[in-house]
Amino acid sequence: MDEGAVITNPEIENYIRSLYPRVHEVFYEMEKRAEGSDVKIVGPIVGRFLSQICLLQKPQSIFEMGSGFGYSALWFSLFLGSEDMITCTDWLEENGEAARDYFKRAGQIRKLRFVCGDALDILANSDRKFDMIFNDIDKENYPRVIELAREKLNSGGMLITDNVLWGGRVLGGADSESTEGILEFNRLLFLDPGFFSTVVPLRDGVALSVRI
Repeated sequence: MDEGAVITNPEIENYIRSLYPRVHEVFYEMEKRAEGSDVKIVGPIVGRFLSQICLLQKPQSIFEMGSGFGYSALWFSLFLGSEDMITCTDWLEENGEAARDYFKRAGQIRKLRFVCGDALDILANSDRKFDMIFNDIDKENYPRVIELAREKLNSGGMLITDNVLWGGRVLGGADSESTEGILEFNRLLFLDPGFFSTVVPLRDGVALSVRI
């Protein structure tokens, strides 16, 4: 299947969006920003799904691997407690500055910790474990996430991974390093006895993996 393959019927996605009430104007600013940049965001349908997972799981600590300017993190933050924290990571300080501004204007700044650098290294060097890890780093590095997440998640914690269907390119074989990385990640994830995993075919595919 080619790069432009449709995972979810666009008309269905538009219908779902029409049902959702507006949350905060900051999200619409972030979506507009993403349209003109190289930063890819999960979009409002997956964003609301992440908020609902957070509401159900009630994590006290979240680690985001590949945060861009904080779009998915802001959705997570809506249902974090006032003392809970989300640690975001990105290579670019300008994305960190933008995320802090968005979180501040959305009234969530107390919940944000932004660290610039390699997400894998930052997580590996962390001296704590987390209740939830969100994986959205460079796709060729996806297979490296599994063992590290297993080590850094509390029992019952959840690894959430975006783009596991990769625009349908998972059906066409390893046509690039990114596709190869996702294919290997998916294969290894479902062989790993330390996780119970499910793929939700929402937008570009979201894998939910509970640490058992």
